[in-house]
Amino acid sequence: MRPSRRRAAIAVAAVAVLAASGCAESERDGSDGAAVKDTLVFGVAGDPKVLDPSLASDGESLRVARQIFETLVRPEEGGTKASPGLAESWTPDAAGTTWTFKLRSGVKFHDGTDFNAEAVCENFNRWYNSTGLMQSPDVTPYWQDVMGGFAKNEDAELPPSLFKSCTAKDATTVDLAFTRVSSKIPSALMLPSFAIHSPAALKQYEASNIAGTADDIKYPSYAMEHPTGTGPFKFKTWDKANKSLTIERNDAYWGDKAKLKTVIFKTISDENARKQALRSGDIQGYDLVGPADVEPLKTEGFNVLTRPAFNILYLAINQKGNPALAKPEVRQAISYAINRQALVDSKLPPGAKAASQFMPDTVEGWNADVKKYDYNVEEAKKLLAAAGASNLKLKFHYPTEVTRPYMPNPKDLFELVSADLKAVGIEVEAIPLKWSPDYLNATTSGSAHDLHFLGWTGDYGDAYNFIGTMFDRQKDEWGFNNPALFAQFKDADTTADNAQRVEKYKALNAAIAEFAPGVPISHSPPAIVFGKGLTGITPSPLTDERFVGATFS
Repeated sequence: MRPSRRRAAIAVAAVAVLAASGCAESERDGSDGAAVKDTLVFGVAGDPKVLDPSLASDGESLRVARQIFETLVRPEEGGTKASPGLAESWTPDAAGTTWTFKLRSGVKFHDGTDFNAEAVCENFNRWYNSTGLMQSPDVTPYWQDVMGGFAKNEDAELPPSLFKSCTAKDATTVDLAFTRVSSKIPSALMLPSFAIHSPAALKQYEASNIAGTADDIKYPSYAMEHPTGTGPFKFKTWDKANKSLTIERNDAYWGDKAKLKTVIFKTISDENARKQALRSGDIQGYDLVGPADVEPLKTEGFNVLTRPAFNILYLAINQKGNPALAKPEVRQAISYAINRQALVDSKLPPGAKAASQFMPDTVEGWNADVKKYDYNVEEAKKLLAAAGASNLKLKFHYPTEVTRPYMPNPKDLFELVSADLKAVGIEVEAIPLKWSPDYLNATTSGSAHDLHFLGWTGDYGDAYNFIGTMFDRQKDEWGFNNPALFAQFKDADTTADNAQRVEKYKALNAAIAEFAPGVPISHSPPAIVFGKGLTGITPSPLTDERFVGATFS
């Protein structure tokens, strides 16, 4: 399809910037005199927010962090299960509340200081003893999702901390103690937000000195200029004006060294511009390939890698704004009104599936027997009439200028779902907003939103990471308080026996389907593409692609 004039202009501009910045792949002479390509320019859809993964939740920040930092446990390459990272092994005590980690020896941080048990404790104590803006949910989102609160909570609504203490028993042995058994441990420690930093660098660059206000956060120089981990790449520069971030090989890395010398992350927000830059050779890879581009790029010989579908796109329903949405019959009517299969067939990539619950069927705890909401216009109308909501008007938010792994084209999806809602008598007011911060702020805080699209890509292979993240407590995104459901989550999370916990997850999925807090729509296999001669990268369902193995043939 011929690109629009506007998109074509954006594409030309982006390529011009690349040429001006000199970001084309570099070459040097190999031992046989042949040219060796040693620089990868990778196109990304947006700038990272911050380089300290403790303070990040956005995908672009975490993509960079995964190359620079390492965690105690890490996902198996290409999978979701925990495997050794900076820790070689880990075992719980009899009560399941204290975990002993045996650490690798001989590991150095990028600043030359030693990685050891004391460094691990310095990191956990930094997070646990956070104060001021470090306790803002926008600053330490993953700590709060996993651990709850802090040593001294400054907000009465913060829960008690799951984390209790860290003890360095010797240089390579560390005990992490928790206040109760939790399904999140140890898998959640795979998250980049729990990566281990150099204590010396944290101190030198005042890593916890967050300034500004909750609405205008000012990150310290550590988080913007001096991230210091143990990974196979080191941070080099971040040229914000030119929208490029450069990392370089860590020649002192403890494991297999990176084959490339340099990786440059180049922000090209327009999807067509990224594609054009790949075809012209100005970049050698990019993420979030449009569904319609997968087969053409394969045909042209590019290396298109399709990830397993480990995500969920959903339509969220906020119960706090419009009072009609607090009625379960209305939410169930909306569920019946949406033709998910038609949406999957027409707008999502090959391999996508219509969803019946808020987690993919590859995760233990998925329940084949939950209440189903097959497309049924008449049932939707009947439920709306019974609830006295036949002439319902709703504000429907959708994001602009963004592509997410679970949501390739929000406007197209909005148009299809709006038509479905109109067919059952629901009138919608379209509210398109720029993804960050406007859309995210509007849909995850306050009560002015009625319907909106959002999604989730799993961080690790446990049901709680999907449904617990969304529904285990009150959240402005959904606007409901359901103490019985919250108690059911707490019971599942504190169940040590995996088989018993899985059955409780199945019961939770059944309860969520009946309650209908939103509409699970689809699971999509997002694609990532690399240049014709670039190999050595394994697609990950967690978007944990590791550039350490990348090489040009």
